[in-house]
Amino acid sequence: MKRLLVYLKDYKKESILAPLFKLLEACFDLLVPLVMTAIIDVGIAQADRPYIYRMCLVLVLLAVVGMASAVTAQYFAAKAAVGFGAKVRHALFRHIQHLSFGEVDRIGTSTLITRLTSDCNTVQSGVNMALRLLLRSPIVVFGALIMAFTIDWQCALIVATVIPLIAGAVFGITGITIPGYKRVQGKLDRVLGITHENLTGVRVLRAFRREDAEVERFDAGNEALTQENLRVGRVAVLLNPLTYLIINLGVLVIIYVGGFRVEAGTMTQGQIVALVNYMAQILVELVKLANLINQLSKTLSSADRIAAVLAVEPGMGAPENAPEAQSAAPAVSFQNVSLTYQGAGAESLTDLTFTVMPGETIGIVGGTGSGKSSLVELIPRFYDATVGSVQVDGIDVKDYPLSELRKKIGIVPQKAVLFTGTIRSNLKWGNEDATDEGLWEALRLAQAEDVVKGKGGLDAAVAQNGRNFSGGQRQRLTIARALVGSPEILILDDSASALDYATDAALRKALRSIQNTTVFIVSQRASSLAHADQIIVLEDGKAVGIGTSRELLETCPVYQEIYYTQFQKPAGKEAQ
Repeated sequence: MKRLLVYLKDYKKESILAPLFKLLEACFDLLVPLVMTAIIDVGIAQADRPYIYRMCLVLVLLAVVGMASAVTAQYFAAKAAVGFGAKVRHALFRHIQHLSFGEVDRIGTSTLITRLTSDCNTVQSGVNMALRLLLRSPIVVFGALIMAFTIDWQCALIVATVIPLIAGAVFGITGITIPGYKRVQGKLDRVLGITHENLTGVRVLRAFRREDAEVERFDAGNEALTQENLRVGRVAVLLNPLTYLIINLGVLVIIYVGGFRVEAGTMTQGQIVALVNYMAQILVELVKLANLINQLSKTLSSADRIAAVLAVEPGMGAPENAPEAQSAAPAVSFQNVSLTYQGAGAESLTDLTFTVMPGETIGIVGGTGSGKSSLVELIPRFYDATVGSVQVDGIDVKDYPLSELRKKIGIVPQKAVLFTGTIRSNLKWGNEDATDEGLWEALRLAQAEDVVKGKGGLDAAVAQNGRNFSGGQRQRLTIARALVGSPEILILDDSASALDYATDAALRKALRSIQNTTVFIVSQRASSLAHADQIIVLEDGKAVGIGTSRELLETCPVYQEIYYTQFQKPAGKEAQ
């Protein structure tokens, strides 16, 4: 939590004023029983109506000033807590944007989302409650006890005896229920996980007729959640009866002892009422304090999780100044490159060496899990090579500022992702300064011009994840987005898989018309790679063949297998 408190530094005034106004409210609350004592012992006892009216006005004044203090305290606490939460979320999101793919993979996407949403909200609520109640509740408890001693020390001893009994009941039950609620949350997460799986995979469930089995699995998780809630509830439900039993027994003892003292003339009826009111205030504040401690335990836990993410140092250092490009250097060069992902038991890429000159088209092909995507993700430095060197324009990618490196590269990932907004706003991710003519040119090259015109133009709406477009339309729009930036290196990572063969052929023809752009095409379609200047064939992370399609058909069995599963083998040709 200490790491996060730095984000409260801009709200020092609010963080001081909020508890101060709460303390002021507590002082007015402690005065109320004394005014009631005066009303009973003076006004009612002497039938002095003007005095009663004056004291009632004092009560109203105390209530108004107390409420004003409470509202002011809430305003300052909310301002500090909301501002603190906004700064923490901003800092966390900014930090995540600087993490490498490897760190994001290690931490987990779902974990990062939880930290940005649920944990940040919990910390914000905890700060709000702490500013309002962390000082108020103890002050009211001890203040009420002190005021009780000023009234009558013998009866105040009864109050002092009741306080630890109430505190023991409140904190004892809370100590049992907090771990129970954590177990409930775990079982709730399990139910939510089952629900999420069923909703996202509903087509698969129905295709394999698994509805009944999933209903049974959900019922089992739901029953476990219900039983855990019941176990915790049986303990939590004792809180109010037990505390009120103790407080009422204390009140009973005070009235019993006070009755004798009133009869003896050493106490007044008003003082008895005041002692009962102070005991009620103590009960309320102890319950509030227990809830506050419960909230603070959640807050500290969430703060530790947020701080753990902020403590992760980005693993990719980069210089601030861009290097000078070398003339006549290869566009991309791999020198004995190997890659091992964090926590992986084996290399994903092994000893890759090849050179690509500017303007060449490179095809990358191989079976599932052979390392095709891993290879192209090393070029924009999404991951760092474990061994060897990856160079762009003759300079190691580690010597580039990341922004400068990625300006040179346009990448279209396997999963076509569009963002909520318009077609224009999505395309301008490639170049914020692009003109409409540039956007339409990119759409024409990506074979998406008709798609955009059919949707109503560049200002047509794009729903979340582009769900109002088909898979092929999304792929063409993401290719256009990459082309808008006029990249020196274009990487298409199996990004035409949803296109029909005619559109795929038209796209390849359009890409060949782009001058001085080096193109990497990852594909399982041999027809998409037939025109490539070089084809790299991968198997288990190793390059088992590099050459043109014609050369590989003569020398590479892996490429032959891929090729002849898609094209008819010439008559009389034996399998390699």
